[in-house]
Order: sequence, then C-alpha cells, then structure tokens
Amino acid sequence: MANRLKMATVQAIVALKQRGWSNRRIGRELGIRRETVSRYIDLAQEDSKPATNAPPGSAAEQRAECENGKAGRSGPASQCEPFRQVIEEKLGQDLSAQRIYQDLVGEYGFAGSYYSVRRFVRQLGRSQPLPFRRLECAPGEQAQVDFGAGAPVIGPDGKRRKTHVLRIVLSHSRRGYSESTFRQTTEDFIGCLENSFWYFGGVPRTIVIDNLSAAVSKADWFDPELHPRLQSFCKHYGTVILPTRPYTPRHKGKIENGIGYVKDNALKGRDFDSLAEQNRYLLHWEQHVADTRIHGTTRQQVIMVFEQSERQALLPLPASRFPFFREAKRSVHRDGHIEVDKSYYSVPPEYLTREVWARWDRHLVRIFNSRMEQIALHAKAEPGQFRTRQQDIHPHKISGIERGTTWLLSQVSLIGPHATHWAQAMLQQRGIQGIRVLQGLLSLRHRHPSQSIDQACELALSHQAFRLRTIRQIVKRGGSKQKQFAFIDEHPIIRPLSDYGQIVRDALQHAPVALSKA
Repeated sequence: MANRLKMATVQAIVALKQRGWSNRRIGRELGIRRETVSRYIDLAQEDSKPATNAPPGSAAEQRAECENGKAGRSGPASQCEPFRQVIEEKLGQDLSAQRIYQDLVGEYGFAGSYYSVRRFVRQLGRSQPLPFRRLECAPGEQAQVDFGAGAPVIGPDGKRRKTHVLRIVLSHSRRGYSESTFRQTTEDFIGCLENSFWYFGGVPRTIVIDNLSAAVSKADWFDPELHPRLQSFCKHYGTVILPTRPYTPRHKGKIENGIGYVKDNALKGRDFDSLAEQNRYLLHWEQHVADTRIHGTTRQQVIMVFEQSERQALLPLPASRFPFFREAKRSVHRDGHIEVDKSYYSVPPEYLTREVWARWDRHLVRIFNSRMEQIALHAKAEPGQFRTRQQDIHPHKISGIERGTTWLLSQVSLIGPHATHWAQAMLQQRGIQGIRVLQGLLSLRHRHPSQSIDQACELALSHQAFRLRTIRQIVKRGGSKQKQFAFIDEHPIIRPLSDYGQIVRDALQHAPVALSKA
C-alpha cells in the first residue's frame, strides 16, 4: 500500500491549489512529487461532489448521508439531521465531535454512531468555511522574510551560477530590501537581515520567517528551535524571530507576493556578471521602482508611508554591527597568501610557510600572528579572487615597471648627473619604450662602476645616442667626447687670405712665360 501524506500536508496541497498554484509549484514547495499532488487534488474534488446511486455502506454513500439532508438531494438523510440546530450550537461553543456525540446520546437519546456525528460535523464545517482573518500591523511592529530564486550570475569563464534572493518587507508600509546570495546558509541569512536593518535605519520588533534550515534547526509551531547564532543576533538587535506554521504560506502573505514581485519585475530575463552587480541593481530597483509605487492594497506610495509613520516607530540600531565571525588556523602558501572560503589573502613576507590565525565575517578578513597581533586586514573577496596588499610584496619581487618611471629615475640619479640627463632626454625621445631601457641602464651597476656609466652617458649624450647598446660599448671600450671648435679668423701662424690672393695673381701673370719656354 502506498504511503499516505500527513493531514497537514494534504490541507496545504488543497489550500495552495485554491490560490491558483500549479501542481508542479506545489510539489516543489512541499517537497513531494507532482503526481502525488495531482492524486490528492483529485481526491479532494471527489469529496466535494455529491454521491448518488452509491452502493449501501460505501464511502460515497456515507458522504451523501450527511449532505443530502441539508442540500435537498436524493438519498437517505443523515441520522444527525434532526439534531442540526443542536449540533451547530455546540460547534459554536467549540465542542469536539466526541463531546457532541456524548451529549446527543445522554440528553436526546441519539441512536446513531459516533462516526455519523463526526461526518456530519465535518460536513457542517466544510459547508460553512470561515474566512481567513486579515491582520494589519502597527508601524514598526513586524517584518516578513522569504527566499526565492535570483537571477543567474555568468562568470568570466562563461559558467552560470544560480543565486537566491532574500527579501524583507515591513508589514505596515510594505517597504522592502532585497539581496542576492549564492547560498542559503545561516551566515548569509543573518547578513541579509542585518543589512536590511541598516538600510531601513531601524529594527522591527518581530520578524516572521519560513522554517528554512538556515534559521530553524527544528520546526515546531508552539516552540521552534532557532540556531544559536540567530538567537544571539536577535538579542544583539532586540528583535524576535517568529517562524510560521509548517506548510502555511498564508501566515506571511505580504512577503509571498513580495518575493514574486522581485522575481517577475526586477530580475526576470536578466543575468549579471557578478553577485555584487546584481545586488547594486536590486538596491537601485528598490529605491527607484518598489519604493515609489502605489501599493495595490494600501493605495498609498510605499516610501511616503514609511517616512511618515514607520521610520520613527522602528527600534533604534545598536552602536555596532553583530560580531558574527569565524576563525581558524591557516598556513601561508609559497606565494605569500592564505586561503579563506576559497579566496586568497596576502600576509607580510616574513610569515612565509608559517601558520597564522584568520578571523573573518561577511565583510572583512583579519589575520593575526601567534601572539594574536593583527598583521593584515582585507575586504572579503568572492571565491577564486586574490586580495594582495602592496606592502606584503617583498621589494625584490617588485619589478621596475610596477614601481613606475619616477622611481626608476630616482635610482638613475644615484649613478650620476650625466646619467640623469641622458635618461631624461632618452625618455623624451623614445617614450614608453624607454622604461625598459632605464631598467637595463640600472642593471649595468652590477658589472661596472657608477663613474664609468656616468661618463659613458655624458659621451652618448654629446653624440645624441639614446640606445642602451651604445652605453654598453662605451663602458666596455672607452671613448672620447666629441668636441666642437669655433672657426678662427686670425692666428700668428696662419697667413691672411689677402696674401693667398696675391700669390694667385702673381702665378697667373707668369703663367704664359712658363708655357712658352716649355
């Protein structure tokens, strides 16, 4: 025989179906198969139909027994029908079917069975359903919380990651706060709640939540067990967590529609490059769309109701956030980083291959040495990312390009003034390519004296030579500086030009005589 569901689950199936939920959605919500949902919905519909021409003694005949008397249908009337008024009065006194049966037997000589009374009482309750009671909350009194499916995050590698969006709605003003996470852990749940309090600028007195495993370790309508860290969180902020009855979504009806509003209006058809980008979009959407809308129930603008009546009614925020952190020992890797939640954080180089103590929460990662002295502080990174502080890189591991042109020129100035002038002129002519030339010039100090390099730079600058190999050749072979001389018009050992002119004239005058003799 197939396993039968508990009555609470069956009632939840019927209630959700009456609200228009699909069988697939009901099955996903209650954790059962869609076929099972369909079977119990069919049974519920059969129970609500009249049973005619049923064989005597069958279940259908017994259902018709209680219905036909009051509905005027064909078939035998219920033995309880003559006592309808009495039974209705006793039901008004909240008496049980067993007590009503005992009173009928003792006071009226009822000859029927207890089961006929129970069926009749059940049919009376089914034929006269009580409406749900709608409760409105005073300002600052209550907030409702729920998780739903968020928009996917597509990483640099093209992989899609599912997200969960948590929404907190203040029951009076309907102002909300939404935040997406990759997981539904206790830490994520507490972090989203805390962020919502600081976003609202205050704390609601009670918070209605589902019996999600991140908050409730054991579901119980009368005495639920919350996670110890969540209890400490509530004590820190002065609020109270109230889980709903299992499988009763109407107990937080305001947020049930609110989470659908986020999924359909804000996130449907979207994807994001990172979780931070999605949360920035949700914050903008809350402020510019959700807060400015006219709510369908209150017929007022959400942000206006919040500012006028609910902001001042919230409990004040404490002086600091909830000190929720985890800590553990970590070994420093050969690259000078430690691993925390699949992210990597740098430590000073002197702690290489040693053990340190890491303490982290949703926002910060603190690293301590063996004496519990803080040696590094980082912002929390997403999984797979690195956080590296500049001061944690050993000076020998910082390249000249990373240090910049200013630092390189300061090192060249230690060689000599001519090297500085050559380097500055070289950078003006060669641009960004000159950065590596500067590195090469500095590397010459390991093999040659600074004075030789400075003299080589002076000679190269006089020839306007801005190649590194020129400096290398001059340093290796030596060389002389190219000198420029001014033209001298007069000198004791140099004849004037007029003398040379006379010599030319005399030579021309004697030229014919010499030719004739020849």
